[in-house]
Amino acid sequence: MVEPADRPSTAGQRLGAPESFGVSTLEPGLRPPVQPPGRQVSIRVQMLDDTQEVFQISQRSPGKVLFDLVCVHLNLSEGDYFGLEYQDQRKMTVWLDLLKPTLKQIRRPKNTILRFVVKFFPPDHTQLLEELTRYLFALQIKHDLACGHLICNDTSAALMVSHIIQSEIGDFDETQSWQHLLHNKYLPDQDAIRDKITDCHRKHVGQTPAESDYQLLEIARRLEMYGVRLHPAKDREGTKLSLAVAHIGVLVFQGYTKINAFNWSKVRKLSFKRKRFLIKLRADPANAHHDTLEFAMASRDCCKIFWKICVEYHAFFRLFEEPKPKPKPILFTRGSSFRFSGRTQKQIIDYVKDSELKKVPFERKHSKILSNSSMSPQSSSFRSQVPKESAMSVQVADQPDSTRLGIRAECNGSEEPPATTTNGFHDIPAAPGSDPTQSRQNHHGTGSAPDPQFLNPESPGSEDSPEGSPHVVANGNGSVNGRGTGSIGVLGQSPEGRLLSPLTSPLLTDAGCVRHDDEDEARRKKFPTDKAYFIAKELLTTERTYLKDLQVITESFQSVAGKDEAFPDSVKNVISASYDPVYKFHQGFLKEVEQRLAQWEGRSNAHIKGDYQRIGDVLLKNIQGLRQLTVHLQKHSECLVELERACRSNRKAEAACRDFEQQRVCYLPLNIFLLRPLHRLLHYKLILERLCKHYPPTHDDFRDCRAALADISEMVLQLQGAMMKMENFQKLLELKKDLTGIDNLAIPGREFIRLGCLSKLSGKGLQQRMFFLFSDSLVYTSRGMTPSNQFKVHGQLPLYGMTIRESEEEWGVPHSFTLFGQRQSVVVAASCESEMERWVEDIRMAIDLAEQTSSPNTDLLSTSLSDNKLSDDGGAELESEEELCGSRSSLERQGHRGNTTVHVCWHRNTSVSMVDFSVAVENQLSGNLLRKFKNSNGWQKLWVVFTNFSLFFYKSHQDDYPLASLPLLGYSVTVPSESENIHKDYVFKLHFKSHVYYFRSESEYAFERWMEVIRSATCSASRSLPSTRKDLY
Repeated sequence: MVEPADRPSTAGQRLGAPESFGVSTLEPGLRPPVQPPGRQVSIRVQMLDDTQEVFQISQRSPGKVLFDLVCVHLNLSEGDYFGLEYQDQRKMTVWLDLLKPTLKQIRRPKNTILRFVVKFFPPDHTQLLEELTRYLFALQIKHDLACGHLICNDTSAALMVSHIIQSEIGDFDETQSWQHLLHNKYLPDQDAIRDKITDCHRKHVGQTPAESDYQLLEIARRLEMYGVRLHPAKDREGTKLSLAVAHIGVLVFQGYTKINAFNWSKVRKLSFKRKRFLIKLRADPANAHHDTLEFAMASRDCCKIFWKICVEYHAFFRLFEEPKPKPKPILFTRGSSFRFSGRTQKQIIDYVKDSELKKVPFERKHSKILSNSSMSPQSSSFRSQVPKESAMSVQVADQPDSTRLGIRAECNGSEEPPATTTNGFHDIPAAPGSDPTQSRQNHHGTGSAPDPQFLNPESPGSEDSPEGSPHVVANGNGSVNGRGTGSIGVLGQSPEGRLLSPLTSPLLTDAGCVRHDDEDEARRKKFPTDKAYFIAKELLTTERTYLKDLQVITESFQSVAGKDEAFPDSVKNVISASYDPVYKFHQGFLKEVEQRLAQWEGRSNAHIKGDYQRIGDVLLKNIQGLRQLTVHLQKHSECLVELERACRSNRKAEAACRDFEQQRVCYLPLNIFLLRPLHRLLHYKLILERLCKHYPPTHDDFRDCRAALADISEMVLQLQGAMMKMENFQKLLELKKDLTGIDNLAIPGREFIRLGCLSKLSGKGLQQRMFFLFSDSLVYTSRGMTPSNQFKVHGQLPLYGMTIRESEEEWGVPHSFTLFGQRQSVVVAASCESEMERWVEDIRMAIDLAEQTSSPNTDLLSTSLSDNKLSDDGGAELESEEELCGSRSSLERQGHRGNTTVHVCWHRNTSVSMVDFSVAVENQLSGNLLRKFKNSNGWQKLWVVFTNFSLFFYKSHQDDYPLASLPLLGYSVTVPSESENIHKDYVFKLHFKSHVYYFRSESEYAFERWMEVIRSATCSASRSLPSTRKDLY
């Protein structure tokens, strides 16, 4: 179907690398489009890396067939952002019409070269959910700079070129960088600013190619000429102008300066008549301009070309779905039948997030370190000998309905997405903070010597390796980006030992983790079967995670705070004095637990005799040592208060904390890490309770376990009051970041009770709103269009004097109830009966609490919001109107909080109470699980951490940050049925809509524990919880 032009071309060469074993970002086995019968014609297409490919199409094929062939060739799922352009017989650059036959548009296919380029430029590159798509956009920016389309000042130009060079050759080297600039032309006037470029390049030391791509797109999208293609025109006075179209509407330029913009919401109609291009505006009494603007262009053809791209831009960014074709007239035609063909941006985002495509994370490599030599015969023979193997990947997208999740989106990190992305694995991105693009990096390093198992897909899986690192197969069905080469890539290297292209092997693939059942069963029989062993192992796995969480404070955060003068010394000192001793103590504790488990399993010091199949003595000794640190644990609540006070009084400190939360290592809100030592006491207590329940009183370990339980129970009782107050304070601080339009949320006496989605009945019908229930008021909001996607407050209902009544029969709305306040009444509806019962019960309890207070006139709203009451209808209209075009829905933008519990509840239409948060604190778990997708064959070993209603996935427990996450709110956890053909023990199933994941644990105890903790996140806690956790509310 595809023939190389002039020379062999691999996927990496097409994308800017000399030689490549690049991998697909789509599920292997993607089929080319079906073509009508007829004579085959060769069409030549130039890719974004300036290589050319020849495609065979039927002479009757429409343009969409050729375009789909190109997308399949690149394995590009977000291909609708791109298009094919060419010069017609009039020497005018036009876009290939996807609905018309290709050969009716291209009269001389042998002499015509089509160019595959970006057609639709979104306002924010982080709306692109696929890594490959973002990389192609970076190539487009590079091309626009070189040919002079992207006009900007010297500083911006030098900075962008420095990022391009960093992505191509790596860190700055005086000689190499200078030579590279001499031999490569990135700007028309590059020589004049060469010193500026090298100065900027000098500052990028340590920056990865993926990070450079991200920074390049971030700078480019802020430029006035970003994505602009000028079309010469004149106004009525004959002044020379240029017209352009963008996501926001039609733009008018004078030279390279934008002088006017007509937003789509203001435009009523676009048309052309001969050489005149007409813009009809909506009537606006406040505007003295004509309601019809007229521009003269060079010819009717110029008008038509520009009109067509305007129609396509409007449809792509403004419509929710592809416009339907007009019915054919019986007699006469009037006007053009042209329409946009393809998916809109919203359809692309929904498709990538909700479809079950297995995206393969890949690592961008420096693309011009090597020469552009073609592949050697030796390399070709190697590839031909490799057996074909299907490869599945980590699906990293669970951004709640917007992007990674991308997720936090891709790998630490969406799916994503993010993102924003609702139902798969959530890209944890680039972590909001460091850089979202860092999530593409395989932090275990690349370029190491090949493992023999990498070169043999039939060798045993990686389970016996210390870290359980999976083997990697580059692309399924033995192809490289859809081409039948059957290559297998070692992480960071080609078979000849050379570095891979910007697209390298996946971080995680199912094919790389093939497990052998006989070997698995033999391994399982080696280990003890006593339940006490598995309880002790849970202590070990959760202690490893806990120590990593402490490192976030003692190492990562303190290093940031130490370099930033915005933090007062008092804050630095109290955090250091309170957490460093605790961290050092738990380092020793973890070593003792690891040594005891190794002895218990018989893996080390087997010659030492003695009763080592116990854990109570280790726990008793260390809990007695932990009691000596009570004075430090008591100061942890003080640390939280001091840090909040510092952020409130110093904006630089607040910005530094916000930036730190964006780093991948900070996979949870910072305040949660500060409370981890207090939460850990509850885990010790629960583990000891299970041990005491398991052991008979005569067991040797029973006495130590009971003594340790008594000690830890005393500590928990001593610190529980402060712990519960701090949990409430921490939750109010977290919600404060998610809400805009509220002053002084975290005040003494206010308690958080529940948050979640309800539909509010208004003049426009039922509208989705996010409700926040506190002990003194009920606040309702909608998701705003701010860069940080905060929730915009629409109104507040004081609870003092409020009454509640079920009103399903009155309004005819299922699961509805009415809230009667002193100033207004609101009718709301829940998604189901159980949700309604939870809300009604909590609201009634909150009303009782409010009646007992002496301040009936509590006002949460800010002054500006109170003075300018927002219209519910207006807010909803703004959201639907701008969500697609103006939303900064990326997980990777600074300050974005798109993967918080609030956003997950919004997208999955559910709610969470403070009791649920308290239960989640107790139900934390870590350990190895085998993961399988619905349509995959192999099981993949991952280190999994459950906390904060989410599963976080790592390659091993030694990793500093997760590769992906999966928010569990809304998911169901069950056991697979017989029809699913999962013939394995200890398997549980997670599913939400069409997303299904299977997880397999190593023992019956681990299976029961995982089911227990996941059910605590997927099902709201019963109100019959122990009163000690509930009385506060």
